[in-house]
Amino acid sequence: MKVGSCVQRFPHLPDFMTHRPTILLHVCCAPCATAPIERLRAEFDVSLFFSNSNVWPPEEYDGRLAAARGLAARLGLPLTADAYDHTGWLAHIRGLEQEPEEGKRCEKCFEFNLARAAAHAREHGFGLFTTTLTVSPRKRSAVIFRIGKAQGPFLKYDFKKQGGFQRNAVLSRLYGLYRQDYCGCEFSDCSRSSRLSRPLEGPAR
Repeated sequence: MKVGSCVQRFPHLPDFMTHRPTILLHVCCAPCATAPIERLRAEFDVSLFFSNSNVWPPEEYDGRLAAARGLAARLGLPLTADAYDHTGWLAHIRGLEQEPEEGKRCEKCFEFNLARAAAHAREHGFGLFTTTLTVSPRKRSAVIFRIGKAQGPFLKYDFKKQGGFQRNAVLSRLYGLYRQDYCGCEFSDCSRSSRLSRPLEGPAR
């Protein structure tokens, strides 16, 4: 791939880049990483960073990390697993435990994980970082962009566009990936349980 092609698609890249640029991809889970990896590899040397201290219980975290490692091995990509710090994450979102899904607690969660991704990117010489979070139709990309840009050189890439979420589903089935049914934290699990317990005859009021 010619560097000129990369610069044309991503005009904010520094002019002095004369080689294939590197990017650190924050991975929230293996299924959500599939389409973003496929797209980014056309332009970048991609490294993966699994940082998800929000996930509870620890057994669920271990399962998601194992799936991410399996995907990285299958695709021949390096993956770094961040230290798991659920206690630190709980302190970061304190006071927002009862917030609804997609609310202020989720924004603080994004901030916690993306700050750690940005720090890793700085420490290891990555010119850019981005996240798989935008592939989800339940996550507002504009919010993620704002939080990511506040942390460092963040590539604003809305992976859900042009059928990204649907492509994730196809690739996840192809690779046989574990697909969880809640976002990750104990509070999102409670929200999921609440949704599942609603009567089928009508919406909750």
